[in-house]
Amino acid sequence: MKTLKFVNESPNPNPEFADKGSSGFDFRAWITEDNGGVWDENYQNFVEILKPLERKLIHTGIYCDVPNGCEIQIRPRSGLAINKGLTVINTPATIDESYTGECCVLLVNLSNENIFIVNNDRIAQAVLCPVYNGHEVNLEQINEITKITERGSGGLGHTGVK
Repeated sequence: MKTLKFVNESPNPNPEFADKGSSGFDFRAWITEDNGGVWDENYQNFVEILKPLERKLIHTGIYCDVPNGCEIQIRPRSGLAINKGLTVINTPATIDESYTGECCVLLVNLSNENIFIVNNDRIAQAVLCPVYNGHEVNLEQINEITKITERGSGGLGHTGVK
């Protein structure tokens, strides 16, 4: 069993798995006046407003000590993606084992309407994944690829799916 140590500088609940079978845990928005949020009387909380096609970095207040040989992948929450058009623009985002700063989420609004992100909203899911990194991989430049496969260099659409 891996242990992911973290610091939560926000007043929001700690990350947790919804159940033992969940592969991801939620990151929550930490929106304050200091990090660009505005007070909204309707929500009685700080919000970020994403206009159509706008993208913003959203703070979480979470700092992680990623175990050696692992990375954290930040992925969209499927409900937000299908229902609101809100997604992680660089999905999956990567938090390397050597990074110790705040885990932020780059969101983009793909809908035609403004999206209000409220402090404490669950905005993305994070998955701890094993990864081959610079400790395990030697990069070696060669002159050509000589491996022969059935696919070869067939790329996008090569199987007839367009």
